[in-house]
This record gives sequence, structure tokens and C-alpha cells, in this order.
Amino acid sequence: MDIRILDRIDQCDAKDWDGLFNSSYPFLQHRFLSLLERSGSACTSTGWQPHHLLISEDELPVAAMPLYLKSHSWGEYVFDWSWAEAYQRQQLDYYPKLLTAVPFTPAIGPRLALSPQTELASVTPYLLTAIQQLADQQGASGWHLLFPEPHLTAAMQDAGGMLRSGVQYLWQNRDYGNFEDFLAALSSRKRKNISRERSGLQQQGLRVYRLRNDEITADWWEFFFQVYHNTYLKHSGNSGYLTQHFFRALGEVMSGQLMMAVAEKGEEKVAAALFFYDEGNLYGRYWGCTQEYDFLHFELCYYQGIEFAIDAKLARFDAGAQGEHKVRRGFEPLETCSVHWIRRPDFSAAIKRFVLEERQYVLDYIQETRRQLPYKAQ
Repeated sequence: MDIRILDRIDQCDAKDWDGLFNSSYPFLQHRFLSLLERSGSACTSTGWQPHHLLISEDELPVAAMPLYLKSHSWGEYVFDWSWAEAYQRQQLDYYPKLLTAVPFTPAIGPRLALSPQTELASVTPYLLTAIQQLADQQGASGWHLLFPEPHLTAAMQDAGGMLRSGVQYLWQNRDYGNFEDFLAALSSRKRKNISRERSGLQQQGLRVYRLRNDEITADWWEFFFQVYHNTYLKHSGNSGYLTQHFFRALGEVMSGQLMMAVAEKGEEKVAAALFFYDEGNLYGRYWGCTQEYDFLHFELCYYQGIEFAIDAKLARFDAGAQGEHKVRRGFEPLETCSVHWIRRPDFSAAIKRFVLEERQYVLDYIQETRRQLPYKAQ
């Protein structure tokens, strides 16, 4: 097998890359990764240096994996700051590191693509050898695989990777016909709370509605960039990774997989939340507002998403990372996984002990949190 390291995704033909992944999952489509790089959002200058892997046999592509050389840990949602600090205390370099993930996107999905004739077991040794050699060449401390699907998690664990667990919150569509059917599945108190939150928006003079694909006009994309930018400035002191170029082009590049929930007061735009979707899932990604209104965040980021998922007959709604407040609104805690390989044996042993202890805490937390779900007892 021949392994190529791609300095940019456009070095691979879009038909080859997308043909291997063969999925409607939006975030690893060639067009999405290419836009991230071309827009200056995920590139060397932002600390996301592409090193994508393309494996061929007899000159035919048989496997592909996104890969980045990272100079920091921002935009990942699997937090390893304490590992970096441990390296620093020993006067060692944790960065750069190798990362297989979707930039700025904590959504479970495919991370390794295989042709129909290619078995995972036949590719794994070549893949891991290439990653370890690249780590040696670049002086990387290790390799991190974030939010993979279960079969890849298991395979990488079997190959010696360390499993780490986390928690996210997922809404599941139990064949609801409409939003009222969803409310009917909740306890009386929770049902009334949600109804009160939704009705409170009209009392504040807000009009909320959804835009889909080509309905999202250039003025809404411009507005959305501004509120995205302002949200990051407010919460983290930086402007966020995604550039104005990214948002201006996104509607055309990802046409067919976008939804925006928006709010206006009179003729004035006041807030928006951006979603991606595929054949079975809705993914809530970013939101922003020009002014705070009671319950507006819940409406745009959660209730509009739930309603859209029901209308589109999508099975799941992943509203993004963190947020225990989602549980009270019907989002169930879910174990997420990542797999890690650390080049130094001494640090690898210490981190392995840490993730084993952490996982038990995570599983206990999930079990306890499930007791707080608002659904009626079955």
C-alpha cells in the first residue's frame, strides 16, 4: 500500500475523497474541508496544519483519513490542557501533536474511509505506522482521534490506543408526528415550562422562523458572521476561527444541508442559530445575538431544532458540546469516545491511569443524569 500525506485537501480529487467516505455526514465532505482551508479557518496559520492521509493500492485510493498537525488544543472539545501542563512541568514539548478530527466540530461521525473491497484490519497497521513515523518526523507528542464511530474506536483500542470517555447530550426522535407529540411525552411540569418559554418570545415582540438552504440570503450570512464574531469576543476574547469568507461561501458550498433558525424584532435582525443536517441527523453548531432576550437561546438552539428534526423525520439531534441544561429539555446524556497514542512511554502510562479513572466517573455521571430526564415514566 502507498500512503500519501496531503498538505491540503484539494490535493485529493473530490470524487475520490467523497467516494471513499460515501456518507451524507456533512463535516468530512471534501467541499466542507476545502472551504475550511481555503477560507483561512483551518490552515497552518491558525494552528491546524493539514496532513491528511490517502492510502492507495495499485494506484487506486482505498482509504482516507483527515489529519492535522496542531500547535495548540483550541477548537477540539476533548480537553487535554492538563496533559500539556504536565509536559511543560517536565520542560518537555507537548506541541505539536497529531489530530484526527473535524475542526471546531464535536460531532460523532466517520473518521476513516475505506473502499468497499478494503478491510479495516488490513489498513490499520499501515495507518498506525504512517502516523507514528510522521510523529517522529514532526516531533509530535502523540496522535489523538476524536469523536470516531464505535467500530473505529474499538479497532484503535485493540491496536494499543487509550480510550477516553466524555459526555454530550443527544435528542432522539421517537417517531413524533409534531412538537406537541414530543411535549406530550414529558412530565406535566416540564411540558408547561417549555410551553411558557416558547410563548414568552411573542410577549417580547420577537418573530422566530426557520430558513433552509437557498432561503438563507446573503444578508443573513453577513449578520450571522457578525454575531458569531461577537459571541466569541464576549466569551473567549478572540474572534473565532471561522472567517467572513467561510460564511459568505457556506450557503453555496454546503447547499442542501443547512438550516438557520432566526429571530427578528420588527424589521431588525436580532439572533440566529446555524444547523447542518444529513439523512438521519441534525447538528446544531453556532449561534449569536445582538441583544439578550429571555428564552431566546433555548428557542433557536433547541426547540427550533427539535421541531425541524420532527418535520424532516430525522432520527437524532446533536446540539453541540456541553450544557447540562439540555437534559431538562429532553436531551439524553451520551458517552462519547476518543482514542489517544502518546509517544513517550512514561507519559503514556500516566495518562492511561488517568483516563481509566476518568471513565468510571463519566459513566457514573451519565447514569445519575439520566434520572433527571423530563420524560414520563414508562
